[in-house]
Amino acid sequence: MGFYESVGYILKNYWKNFATGVWYTILISLVSTLIGLVIGLIIGIIRTIPKSKKKPIRFVQKFVDIILAIYIEVFRGTPMMVQSMVIYWGYAFATGGETLNLMFAAILIVSINTGAYIAEIVRGGINGIDKGQFEGAQAVGMSHFQTMRLVIIPQVMKTILPAVSNEFVINIKDTSVLNVIGVTELFFFMNVTVKETFKNFPVYFIVCIIYLILTFTITRIIKIVEKKVIGKKNFILANDMIVDSTDYHKELGGTK
Repeated sequence: MGFYESVGYILKNYWKNFATGVWYTILISLVSTLIGLVIGLIIGIIRTIPKSKKKPIRFVQKFVDIILAIYIEVFRGTPMMVQSMVIYWGYAFATGGETLNLMFAAILIVSINTGAYIAEIVRGGINGIDKGQFEGAQAVGMSHFQTMRLVIIPQVMKTILPAVSNEFVINIKDTSVLNVIGVTELFFFMNVTVKETFKNFPVYFIVCIIYLILTFTITRIIKIVEKKVIGKKNFILANDMIVDSTDYHKELGGTK
C-alpha cells in the first residue's frame, strides 16, 4: 500500500479518533486559556497594589509577592510535560494511589501554566498605563480594586489581547504533552492509531496537517476578533505586533 493509499485508509477508518482528539484539544486549550486569563488578571492586580505604609501589611504584601513570584518562575521555568507528571502522579502519591480525573487534571495543568505567563503579560500591561490615570482615580476616591476594575483593566484587556490570543494558539500545540498522563487529546489518538495500523509516517503526516489547519484557522479567527475589538484603523499586522497605522505609513514615507 502506497503513501496516499495509506493516508486514505487511515482517514476513512480512524477519522472518528482524530475528530475526538481535535474536540478535546480545543476544549482543553480554550477553557484553560480563559481560566489562565483570570489567574493572570488576579495576580497582576495583586502584584501592582501600592505598598502600605503600615509594617505588618507591608510584610504580608511582600510575602504574597514572593509566593506569586515563585509560582511564576517555577511554571515558566519548567516544561509542561514535567509539570503534568509531577501534578498528576504527585497527587496519586499524596493520596495513596487515588488519581485525578484526567480532564480535570488536563485543564488544571494547562490553566496554572498559562496563568503564570499571562500574569506577567498583565503586569506589563498595567505598568504601561499612564500613572496619571491612577492618580486621577485616587483623587476621586476610588480604591485600588475600583481603579483596576473601572479604569485600568478595560484598557489593559485591549493591550494584552494579542498576547493572550497567542497563548491560546500555543496551548493547542502544547496539549500534546498531556498524553504522558493519558489525556485523550489529538496526540494521544495519534499514538493509538500508529499502534493499531503500524503506519508511522502517514499517521504523523495527517496529525501534522490537522495541527496546522487548527492553528491557522484559529489564528485567522482571532485576528478578526482583535480587529473588531481594537479597531481596524489601529490594527496592522507587522511581525505579530500591533502598531498605529498612521505612524506605520509615515515610516514608509507615504500617506494613508
